[in-house]
Amino acid sequence: KLGRPSLILTSRGILIRLKYRSKRAAALASCGRNVSRARQRMPAPTLQPRDALTFNAQFNKRSFNPVQRGQEGAPRVEAERPDKVVIDSERMDAALTRVAHEISEQNQANELALVGIHTRGAILAGRLAERLAEISQRAVALGDVDISLYRDDLSTRSAAPVVHSTHLDFYVVGKTVVVVDDVLYTGRTVRAAIDAIFDFGRPEAIRLAVLCDRGHRELPIRPDFVGKNIPTSRGDHVAVKVLELDGVDCVTLSKASER
Repeated sequence: KLGRPSLILTSRGILIRLKYRSKRAAALASCGRNVSRARQRMPAPTLQPRDALTFNAQFNKRSFNPVQRGQEGAPRVEAERPDKVVIDSERMDAALTRVAHEISEQNQANELALVGIHTRGAILAGRLAERLAEISQRAVALGDVDISLYRDDLSTRSAAPVVHSTHLDFYVVGKTVVVVDDVLYTGRTVRAAIDAIFDFGRPEAIRLAVLCDRGHRELPIRPDFVGKNIPTSRGDHVAVKVLELDGVDCVTLSKASER
């Protein structure tokens, strides 16, 4: 039952080490060799055409997101979702036309002037002035103001404000001034615009026209003419794009949960 001892000669002497292998170990080793030989003699499995179609269909269902080399451990960044267009070019044009008619109807006996807030508010004011001139068949005074130096957060802003030019080439005294802006949010921008206008005189009245009113007012300011009310949460972002600056007329809304 015991195997033959093997002799190992070393430089320091003769070391006799007995290696005993049981018949069970020898049988298991022989069985392993037989299995490996049988596997080598087995033919390779062939994939039938029907099985290949099934395999390809199951493989295509798997999600495959390639990762660049060196970015294996980096968090996966999901693709940005496109912003929702709440006002397209046709609806914007219709809203401005409606607002122009409302301004004309309520100020037929008043000497009217439009003042836009930089930057997109000034562009919208120019469009309203053209429509008002067509409706009333008379020219409407047009100007624009920059509210950068009239903001109430200048002391808390780290960066210097970007100041634009203010153009009020007419006397505001005795006129009904309509302040035009693209989005009405907290009301602080409109408050700053009113302060800037009062530096040029005391108007007969000041009205407010906005393309979008998204709510969340922080000051007691209410618009007189609104193109569209857009329900939003505080974390949402409303962007007005105009053809003169952005190449397209639209208003987009991006939800805070999607950004």
